[in-house]
Amino acid sequence: MNISQWLHSAGKYMTERCPGAGRIDAEAIMGHVTGLDRVSLYRDGDCAITPGLEDTLRPLVERRAGGEPLAYITGKKEFMGLDFEVSPAVLIPRPETELLMEKALDILKAKMSSMDYEVGQGPVVADVGTGSGAIAVTLAVMLDRTRVYSIDASGAALEVARRNAAIHGVAGRVSFIEGNLLEPLNGMVLGGAGRLDLVAANLPYVPSPEIPLLMADVRLYEPVLALDGGLDGLDLYRRLIPQAWDLLSAGGYLLMEIGPGQAGIMQSILDGKWAVEVLQDLAGRERLVVAAKKH
Repeated sequence: MNISQWLHSAGKYMTERCPGAGRIDAEAIMGHVTGLDRVSLYRDGDCAITPGLEDTLRPLVERRAGGEPLAYITGKKEFMGLDFEVSPAVLIPRPETELLMEKALDILKAKMSSMDYEVGQGPVVADVGTGSGAIAVTLAVMLDRTRVYSIDASGAALEVARRNAAIHGVAGRVSFIEGNLLEPLNGMVLGGAGRLDLVAANLPYVPSPEIPLLMADVRLYEPVLALDGGLDGLDLYRRLIPQAWDLLSAGGYLLMEIGPGQAGIMQSILDGKWAVEVLQDLAGRERLVVAAKKH
């Protein structure tokens, strides 16, 4: 069997057994094992597959056909143009979270152009529920004067995040802290002003009654700690909001990813001290609450 034949066969096999899986997954698995990119797979499609290679590929195909997310099989996921290591200890970065990233970058760039930071200093950010570190590391990569506090309740998740910071060369500007929401930052000196400029939070927001209704690849493989947000999905945000108020500077921002239908509840939780904006994702669904601390 050559590469082209294997890709066709493996793709068909996965499609028949796992909704959403198919040829692209076969290409990703082959590329993960061989190091060949997609162009090379097509260019070298006539090359024969050795029995040893086929033996290596087979269990990975079986895992995907059984519903395991591709990112956990390959151990990586792309986010904002960067590759991130992932493991079953962390939620897989999702495209909809790029809306939060884009808004955070816009806010921080505006602050950097309008505020006089001391030489060598820049905005101070907290990424709460950091998981793989996708948000924290991307901010540090794209804004080279930003200092980021990366917080998670899971020590295993923080180990993944630390490795991602090292991979992307920003470990010196990201501090990893195990703890509950923003509580570990109480009493710390947070940059030159002693306050945070922005808090980014992609916390669990799936309502507990909806967990059994999630797609099998999410429900069975991704960490429930990173999914279950309580009865209406917003338990952790209710606790985070007053903590963020205490730690943010005047004019600072709290960005919170939510699920469809949760914006109204979030606006009722946020009182008149905040200026609130709700942004929609590319599918037109409420996805991001932007709360600015009024002066």
